[in-house]
Amino acid sequence: MKTEKRRTFIKKSMIASAGIAIGAPAYIRGYAQTKPSDIINVGVIGINDRGGLYNGGGHTANFTKIKETRVAAICDCVDYLLPKAIKDIEGLGGTKPATYSDYRKMLENKDLDVISIATPDYWHALMTVNACQAGKDVYVEKPISYTIDEGRKMVQAARKYNKIVQAGTQRRASRLNLKAVQMVREGVIGEVYMGRGTVYRSRPSIGRKPDSPVPEGVNWDLYRGPAPLIPFNENHFLYNWHWYWDTSSSEFGNNGTHAMDILRLGMNINEHPSKIACCGGFYAYKDESDQDVPNFQVATFEYPNGAILELEVRSLPTPNEPWSNLWLGTKGYAYSSGNSFLVFQSQNRPATVDGQAGTAAFSTGRMQDRTAKPSITVTEADLEPDPRRDEIDKAGIDFHFQNFVDCVRSRNNKALIADIEEGHISTAMMHLGNIAYRTGRKLTFDGKTERFVNDREADSYLSRPDGGRKPYNMPKTV
Repeated sequence: MKTEKRRTFIKKSMIASAGIAIGAPAYIRGYAQTKPSDIINVGVIGINDRGGLYNGGGHTANFTKIKETRVAAICDCVDYLLPKAIKDIEGLGGTKPATYSDYRKMLENKDLDVISIATPDYWHALMTVNACQAGKDVYVEKPISYTIDEGRKMVQAARKYNKIVQAGTQRRASRLNLKAVQMVREGVIGEVYMGRGTVYRSRPSIGRKPDSPVPEGVNWDLYRGPAPLIPFNENHFLYNWHWYWDTSSSEFGNNGTHAMDILRLGMNINEHPSKIACCGGFYAYKDESDQDVPNFQVATFEYPNGAILELEVRSLPTPNEPWSNLWLGTKGYAYSSGNSFLVFQSQNRPATVDGQAGTAAFSTGRMQDRTAKPSITVTEADLEPDPRRDEIDKAGIDFHFQNFVDCVRSRNNKALIADIEEGHISTAMMHLGNIAYRTGRKLTFDGKTERFVNDREADSYLSRPDGGRKPYNMPKTV
């Protein structure tokens, strides 16, 4: 096949920018004027990192910049974080929000329409369920849950109370990622039999720190929430809670969720894997660090239709390799990395090295290159114009948040880019990989019952005992 000019190919494959059947909504001109309300009042829980300004991309920042919303309240059980959050909101032109230390009190505020959750992961599920029960729509960060049972209850609550709940897997909102997904689904590399995600982010040692008194302004009991209550320790506080099993799904769950979410979207996989294996370990710092989650994991996920997904997460020094999503197909391969999507179409031609094929090529011992140059390269510049999207991007708004707001107004959860069910499926993959790692063996999972097959030990990881520490435990029925 001759290499086509990329713009020609892309236009040939283009479906109206929002219309591809992968959850992207079709926007209507003048949509912003639609009721049910002129302004949507948002309460943000968890403002230290992603929930705050976050270089202009955090929750309070987005909901302040979106014209249909305002941040009416913020909540954090670390009181000394609140003044900066207020200043940041006002600095973006927002009004001074009400403040809360306990999210349960915030949920009693009848004027709030939406709750946005950017707390530590182990709090996501209960807050989402409670918010739905209180009549609020919810935007919740990834990974959406601490256990698979929690994730299912989040879906149940969204459906039972008819709430709009968006998972924070915002890479789905990337136009380039959506174009990659569309092209892979349309068969640009044939039948896709495997997807591979890589997440490389070097993380330093957190060292060892002794227990200490609870700092002034910190509600430590509320901070720990569903997790076991332990003495205050800086290594379990703020961002460092990521490095312990009792509060985290490890870096594997923290950022691996993004990679697997896009890969399975491209492969049109909407179910749980049936077989899971995972290996790895904690390297380099084990003699000097309190961390108990691994900093290197490799997992494989096998699906009933024969497809395979693989994920490698490495938090150690690594070559200059970017994060990437790779799809392998029967007629080539494709990967997205950074600001481009590259397609290599081999058409199953014989491998060659310097013009030699067959045995001669193999005997050189050198790398064989079936496709020396990409058949197709796609960048943002190649995509069809989208005036509304351009306007939103110029305003510094993450389109994932805007999509959520549009759906809150329309009451159409089908138009969500990442409905909570999608977030559950992607997050559950991470939990399954971690369970395989912790049990030390390959596991068989029944996706319909969301239980392992004849494996009580593995099943013990599907939920916290009694739903978590009381009174912050997940109820059996939502």
